[in-house]
Amino acid sequence: MAMTQTELLHALEPVVEVELNRHEKVAKEWFPHEYIPWSEGRNFDGIYGGEAWEEGHSKLPEAARVSLIVNLLTEDNLPSYHHEIATTFGRDGAWGTWVHRWTAEEDRHGTALRDYLTVTRAVDPVALERARMAHMESGFMTEYDTMLQQLAYVSFQELATRIAHRNTGRASGEEGCERLLARIAADENLHMLFYRNLLKAAFELDPNQTMRAVTDVVTTFQMPGQGMDGFARKAMIIANEGIYDLRLHLDDVLMPVLRQWSVFDKTDLDADGEKAREELSEFLAKADATAAKFVERREERRARAAARQ
Repeated sequence: MAMTQTELLHALEPVVEVELNRHEKVAKEWFPHEYIPWSEGRNFDGIYGGEAWEEGHSKLPEAARVSLIVNLLTEDNLPSYHHEIATTFGRDGAWGTWVHRWTAEEDRHGTALRDYLTVTRAVDPVALERARMAHMESGFMTEYDTMLQQLAYVSFQELATRIAHRNTGRASGEEGCERLLARIAADENLHMLFYRNLLKAAFELDPNQTMRAVTDVVTTFQMPGQGMDGFARKAMIIANEGIYDLRLHLDDVLMPVLRQWSVFDKTDLDADGEKAREELSEFLAKADATAAKFVERREERRARAAARQ
């Protein structure tokens, strides 16, 4: 008989405590202000009568700048994320301790990114603030109803965010930007490990219900920033640059996590669990074909562009 969500939440609490203790031992303290080149800063127009931002002030390639804006606006919605996981996991015991620790660590990311982009004049600060207001006013509400689905989602999403940050840093061509994003990515990796290990334990408690949750998430996965204005266009710019695309999503996010959970090696599934696994396999095969076509067309476009130069 399938466990209820409340039963699973209580059964996983000892695992949460173990993972929380591990996280606190390996997580490294860091300070956002140390990653900002403050000496590059100067006053903007307005109250202090400085220089208005102009396009030429930014040293970053367009794709890296777009990706940084997407990453920052995504981080900005932290209050909504906190509300979602606190509502699901609770604020008591080990679960509650983790919820607040995770939120505190994530809050550094938006602070550091905004300071870096503003001080280096990498983006238009007025447009950025207006985008922040619009995005946060829309908020974020998870489309997943169960605790297992939400655990599966954050397991993939934290890894996806890590990769997006790291690749954005590389694409920036700026040593300071890459250093900052590598530091943020290290946090995201530890968060992924926490959630991934919890869901691995959930597979042991209720493999069939957990398999269904994983399939539900993989087949409907969207990044948390997908609700921001112009996201589809921004995502295409990011994908065309190779910062984050379906090929990376499959090869560097979905498949490594699924292998860690031994999803395709499990022998303890009932008919419903097997059905969910079959759906997962079919989806991955179709996504792989789509990813291959996208990469092929991208390479063709790059070849044509190079030939015109």
